[in-house]
Amino acid sequence: MPPAAAAAAAAFLSPAVTVSSRVLPLRRARHLAVRAVASPPASKAKPAPPPSKTGKWEWKFEDKPINIYYEEHEQDTSENVKNILMIPTISDVSTVEEWRVVAKDIVGRKGELGYRATIVDWPGLGYSDRPSLNYNADVMENFLVQLVNSPNSPVANADDELVIVGGGHAATIAVRAAGKGLIRPSAVAAVAPTWAGPLPIVFGRGSDMETRYGLLRGTLRAPAIGWMMYNVLVSNEKSIQSQYKSHVYANPENVTPDIIESRYELTKRKGARYVPAAFLTGLLDPVQSREEFLQLFAKLDGDVPVLIMSTLNAPKRSKAEMEALKGAKGVTKFVEVPGALLPQEEYPLAVAEELYSFLQESFPARR
Repeated sequence: MPPAAAAAAAAFLSPAVTVSSRVLPLRRARHLAVRAVASPPASKAKPAPPPSKTGKWEWKFEDKPINIYYEEHEQDTSENVKNILMIPTISDVSTVEEWRVVAKDIVGRKGELGYRATIVDWPGLGYSDRPSLNYNADVMENFLVQLVNSPNSPVANADDELVIVGGGHAATIAVRAAGKGLIRPSAVAAVAPTWAGPLPIVFGRGSDMETRYGLLRGTLRAPAIGWMMYNVLVSNEKSIQSQYKSHVYANPENVTPDIIESRYELTKRKGARYVPAAFLTGLLDPVQSREEFLQLFAKLDGDVPVLIMSTLNAPKRSKAEMEALKGAKGVTKFVEVPGALLPQEEYPLAVAEELYSFLQESFPARR
């Protein structure tokens, strides 16, 4: 959620209070190495390379067919191939595009073990259909579980060897589903994982605030006034640019007009306001506290290798939560990469290097 959007929403809830943060990532880690990667100099973002294949997968929810956009990146250079599912960070401008450079880098590496990366847009976001569902964390978890387990899904041939890579709330939802035994990934990489939406982490979850969140959510979902409110809070280029320059990217010089235009177009798609209405007000939060968040990872201890990527330039409050992840039970490796809240898009090669290293460490017999 852009900081400008959060600020406007905060004004809607309580005019005397301002919000300076967008999404507040939470993370923890342990075991292997803890090391930081020096932040590279500012560089203009390069255009994301095209995928090897694109398609639509039909997710059925409440007997309704919903078209889910996905794309595949692969090279036919290795007999042994491990499948990677990459899921975008949940936000107003969530898109498969944030993972494209990382995907291309990983699948392009030579070795005895090759990789195929599938990037999938969440329902209600990116290039997927955006129906008027009552979105919450359980709905998103249901989608992920069906995606991983359905015999006709784009990752159906993973043969229990699927690596899941996600950012923000997406990573935490994946960890939650794995902890319940609903999915069985062979490894998980969580990049800037979050668990709390922008408004609840600032204003709390008291009954009075929950009532106000419900009012804001209802307003955003309403037929006419909803679009008006959404345009004020989110769907304008100035708000998106503010988001990227102040919190999403670490280096404002990396925020290009092409990025802003692309993300702005996403906010104009039919049904674009429904998921943001849920995310902003906390309905997509997979847990309600840091303690519960830690317990999600603890459930995977000894069963699933887990990588956490923190960032060097995350917002202060987000950074504090990231530091709290060091030494957490169930997390195999903790590293720092350059960036703020979307390092996989701003510094994809740094993220790809850490991800590739983690994969080699997690599956040494297959190298």
